[in-house]
Amino acid sequence: MSIDAGRGCPFLCSFCTIINVQGRKSRYRHPDDVERCVRTNVAQGFHRLFISDDNFARNQNWEPILDRPIHLREVEKLKISFSLQVDTLCHRIPNFIEKAARAGVKRVFIGLENINPANLLDARKKHNRISEYRKMLLAWKHAKVVTYCGYILGFPKDTPEAILRDIETIKEELPIDLLEFFTLTPLPGSEDHKKLSEAGVNMNSDLNNYDVNHVVIDHPLMSRAEWEQVSQAAWKAYYSPVHIETVLRRAMAAGSSPGNTLFNIVWFKGCVDIEKVHPLEGGYLRLKSRHDRRPGLPTEPFGLFYPKFFAGIVWKQMKWIAMYLRLRLIYIRVKRDPQRHEYRDAALEAVTDDGAEPQ
Repeated sequence: MSIDAGRGCPFLCSFCTIINVQGRKSRYRHPDDVERCVRTNVAQGFHRLFISDDNFARNQNWEPILDRPIHLREVEKLKISFSLQVDTLCHRIPNFIEKAARAGVKRVFIGLENINPANLLDARKKHNRISEYRKMLLAWKHAKVVTYCGYILGFPKDTPEAILRDIETIKEELPIDLLEFFTLTPLPGSEDHKKLSEAGVNMNSDLNNYDVNHVVIDHPLMSRAEWEQVSQAAWKAYYSPVHIETVLRRAMAAGSSPGNTLFNIVWFKGCVDIEKVHPLEGGYLRLKSRHDRRPGLPTEPFGLFYPKFFAGIVWKQMKWIAMYLRLRLIYIRVKRDPQRHEYRDAALEAVTDDGAEPQ
């Protein structure tokens, strides 16, 4: 279940609509109200909660809010856990990550967006400092929290070769657990959309495609087909068997939950490879209703829809099971390695203040 502890984000990312919907000023609930929300959800059987603030780290009341679930967990022994959304500079806030872990945060989403400095500057994402990424990710990993990072494909300086090269850099140097890719989209309400609209740039007229998964504008350095192809290649590059083993080894070495990490990897990889949808739009079992059709499309006959639907379920579940078993073998191999807790690579090394940034 989701609850919001506050609204508003101080940053000015040009692709974002949140600042126009929720504002840039931090507005937050009283800790009593947050505690009441938590208790109400627990009473209804919901023990895993998503704090839906677009950037909880910039909630000015974050500390007294986190003190409430800390008390509920450590004193009243309530079994609750949380997911958060934060920015890449959250580790600079004293005690923020430590208190988040004590409050029961098990998963955190971070808007990494890109590692190319020119792209970050174009997007007015100057607060994303590449040299800080590993410090921040290691801080969450040491707190035994699973990290999800969002990565945007299609910034003006991107090319297919540059995108895949940057992903290899991420795989080698950043201890990310789960990376999810999005297509740069001029969402209505964002600064990007306003500028393109005023300039008369040709944009896709079908708003159904503005889901950050479809290419809806032209790119200065890639054709639309190349953009779509490299988007698929990005998923395959990051979720390769070799890198999945690396992610699991990092989880083992850091003391976080490799089983939880594997569960999420299977979900992400399966949605893309089997269901052909973004992981945020899918899951392990896809349900469909015969009457849920886009306006203008006819409803399929009963005798056609259900045989096709159930056959598809069986076939896809077989593929899900086969994928899980393949990845489970990797997990077992890693878990049985007597040196698993001593594993180290470049991404797990502490960052020096003069560390070089990826180019």
